[in-house]
Parts: sequence; structure tokens; C-alpha cells
Amino acid sequence: MKRSLRPRSARVRHVALVVAAGAVPVVALVVFFGVPVVAMLQRGFFADGHLDLSAATETLTSPRVIKAIWFTAWTSALATAIAVTLGVPAAHLVYRRDFPGRTALRALVTVPFVLPTVVVGAAFRTLLASSGPLGGLGLDGTPVAIVVALVFFNISVVVRTVGPWWAGVDPRRGEAAAALGASPVLVFRTVTLPALRPAVLSSASVVFLFCATAFGVVLTLGGVRYTTVETQIYLLTTQLLDLRAAAALCVLQIVAVVALLALAGRTQSRRVATVAREGRSTTTRRPGRSDLPAVGVAVLVGVLVALPLAELVVRSLQVDGAWSLANYRALQHPQGDLLVPVTTAVSTSLHIAVDVMLLALTLGLLVGVLVTRHPRTRVGRRAMGLFDGLFMLPLGVSAVTVGFGLLVTLDRPPLDLRASPWLVPIAQTMVALPLVVRVIVPALRSVPQRQREAAATLGAGPLRAFVTVELSAAWRSVMAAAGLAFAVSLGEFGATSFLVRPDNPTLPVVIFSLLARPEPGSFGVALAASVVLAALTAAVAAAVERVRGGWIGGF
Repeated sequence: MKRSLRPRSARVRHVALVVAAGAVPVVALVVFFGVPVVAMLQRGFFADGHLDLSAATETLTSPRVIKAIWFTAWTSALATAIAVTLGVPAAHLVYRRDFPGRTALRALVTVPFVLPTVVVGAAFRTLLASSGPLGGLGLDGTPVAIVVALVFFNISVVVRTVGPWWAGVDPRRGEAAAALGASPVLVFRTVTLPALRPAVLSSASVVFLFCATAFGVVLTLGGVRYTTVETQIYLLTTQLLDLRAAAALCVLQIVAVVALLALAGRTQSRRVATVAREGRSTTTRRPGRSDLPAVGVAVLVGVLVALPLAELVVRSLQVDGAWSLANYRALQHPQGDLLVPVTTAVSTSLHIAVDVMLLALTLGLLVGVLVTRHPRTRVGRRAMGLFDGLFMLPLGVSAVTVGFGLLVTLDRPPLDLRASPWLVPIAQTMVALPLVVRVIVPALRSVPQRQREAAATLGAGPLRAFVTVELSAAWRSVMAAAGLAFAVSLGEFGATSFLVRPDNPTLPVVIFSLLARPEPGSFGVALAASVVLAALTAAVAAAVERVRGGWIGGF
């Protein structure tokens, strides 16, 4: 009898542990994401306790909102098309060809993705301003500048998504087609491109998602003249105080983004299945004549990435046309109406980033452990799939909505956090958590189930088995997830702009404030602060790249 009761009690303890572990991230997501978003939507769709859709209909049919929706759609589609057109040849070169400087080029292409959006906006404003090297083109303050900045920001998604997959494509099929007389263009169109289609579609859907929800880049370069759905939500919330209209746009954005996430997830599954069938191939060779178009595109990509960054650094070191460190020295002193010097904002951002890293990593590990279990029933597997998808929801909601929702909901006991130093880290954790989960889950899934079963057979409890088997195997990805959360926190602007206190601002908020001021000196200090922020995030990204040996994106 004792032997029969023992396994049952062990199973009960195991189920209780799983429920308790799952409850922690679920409660955090519901309280700090679900409640604020629902509160915002309730304010927009309910009047005097009754459902009222008239405001939503009026909002979605107003010329201003239709213009913002159209601008979001065509700029995102165009930027996505350009990023894919440039990224696919660049991925071919840096993953299928071996040449001096390949690693440096691959790292250079990665840098824009981890840069804070306000830094990207500052870099392109400097590059395209009348006094900048491309000022003669007259692109400053135009939609073209926004599209180019979006391409700059997202081209690494294409390279780092398509490239590893292309490295795994068996080259013998293309070689066989070439041996039968097919031209390089025909080989690519009939053999290579069909094999790459799932990866290309996955990267394109993710790029479109990032372009459609871009905030800092569009706000910095477009201001109030050119607005997307994301920036329109910000303007409706902060300047017009029209929460009902903002809520209607939030619903529209959520529906569109959920559809994009579903498409990305479907193509990602197809890509993983195809990789499993094809195997992995890491064969590379020196570039030949047939690679000249790819070389030309890679050079163009390198220039596109390097030129704005170089101009940002150069202009930060100039005052009235002369070389000077005055902009960097000014970081130690308060500027204008700012209550603290920029160096204090740097310290604040670093402290918050550490908190966000710890919070997001803890929640991400709990989610990762649960969704990588192997339920025996179909209901259990579906439940795990829904649980995994639940934590992707923050990607589908505007960070502006999350930030303002937290501000208006967490204002009474027992959760009155408006004056709490934890409010900003909590908001940024909700933004970073989906990305952390997407990095951790694939690594934990790669651990063979028989290793877990062997540890349990040898008497290891669930916690000890996780530490000795799964965590030891996936520690590189865990470190990458920690670095990604740190970098996301450093550059987060949308939610933070609502929640941060004037006496304790973060570095992106300070940069945006300096860029918005008319004084010439403020612009130079903003450039210096942007260089500091870019250097911090690039250093974190380089450390993660070195630890993991691969991209930190997880898509």
C-alpha cells in the first residue's frame, strides 16, 4: 500500500508545484498588464456603465485616424519590402560565404536592432539635417526619412532570421540544378527561394510588426505631422486626453498585431519542421563572380548602418564646427528645465535595467519551465500552448497603452504604485517579458526529455533536476535572455514616458526632452547622450553575442 501511495503523493506534489510556479507569472501578467489594458479599453468603450460604440466608430472613421492608419500601413509595408530585399542577399553573404571581416559585418548588422529608438531617431535627424552630410537631399522631416530609419532598425531581423536558416540549406540541390545548365538566377528562383520562403515570411511578418508599432523613431522624425497608429494613441492620450478614441485604436492595433504574431508563429513552426527534415549544413566558400550582386547589396547595407552611427558620433564631438568635448562635459550638469544632469539619468537607467533583468528573467524562467513540459493528454498540450501564447500578448499592445494604463489603475490601495520606484521596472518588465520567453523556451525545449527522466529516476527532485539538467544545458540562452532584458530596459521609451518622475528620469526620456528643445546646445548634448546610450546597448549586445554565439532575438 505504501508503494502505491508514494507515487500518487509525488504526482500530487508535482502538480501543486506546477500550479504554484505557473500562478506567479500569470498573476503578474494579469495585474500589471491585463488590468491596465482592460481599464483603458473600458474607459474607451463604456460610458456611464453602458457599452457605447459610437465614439469608436467616430474615431475609426475620422480623417485624422484614417490618415494615421494609411500612413502606418504603407510605410510599414514599404520598409518591410526594402528590408527583405536588402537583408536576403546580405544574409547569403555573411552566412554562406567566407571572407575576411565576415564576423565584423555580421555584428555591425546586428547593432541597429538593439539600439534605442530615440537614438535611431537622433542619428537620422543628424544625418538628414540641413547641416548634415545628406542635408542636400531635402529628406529631413519627410516620410522617406521615417521609412529609411525603419529599414535601418529592422534589417538585422531579416539577416539574422534568414541567414541561419540559409546556412542549413543543403547546397547539393542548387549545385545539381547548376550542373544541368540552370543560371544562378534560375537556381535561386526555383530551388533556393522556395526553401527559404518560410524564413523570409517569418522575418517579413516580424519586421512589419516592429514597423507598425514603432514609436520613438516615428515620433522623433515625424513629430505630429506624420503619425502612425502608435504615435496617434500617444497624442490622443497625452495631448488631447481622448481616451475613448485611444482605446478604439488600441483594439484595432491588437487585432492586427495578433494576426501578425499568428502568421509569424505559423511560419516559424514550418521553418523549424523543415530544418529538422533538412538537417544542418555549415558549408561556406569564398565569394565568386556570381556573388557580386550580394556583395554590392552587403556594401550598401554596411553603409546604411554605419553612416548614421558615424555621423551621430562625429556631430556629438563638434560645437560650432570645431572639435570639442563640451557636449560630453555638459552631461554632468542639468540642462534647461531638466532637474537632474544626464549622468544621473544614466545611473537611473542602469539601476532600472538591473531590476528589469532580474524580474523578467525570473518570470521568463517560470514560463519557460512550464511550457516545455510534455503533457500526456491533448488537453494538457493545448493548455500549455495557450499558456505560452498568453505571454506574447504584450507584443500586441502599445507600450503607450500599458504605461498610461498602469498610471490610471495602480493609483489606490493595495496597489498604489504611482510614487513607487518599482512602477517603471514593472512596466518595462511587461515589455521585455515576451522577448525573454522567446529566447528561453527554444533552449529548454532542446533538452532531451530522457535526461529529465534520468535525473528523476536517480532521485533528483524537480528543482534539482531543473538546475543540474536543463539550466546547465541552456545557461547560454538564459544569459542571452538576461542581456536582452537589460538592453530593452535601457532603450524603452513608450511606457516609461508616462511613468517616470521628472526628478528621476531615464536616459531615453532625457534624450527626447533635449531633442524637443529649440536651443542649439541642447541638441549637441542630446547627441552626446545618444552616443552614451548606444554604446551601453551595443556593449550589452556584444556580450550576449559572445556568450551565446548567436542572435539574441529569438525570432
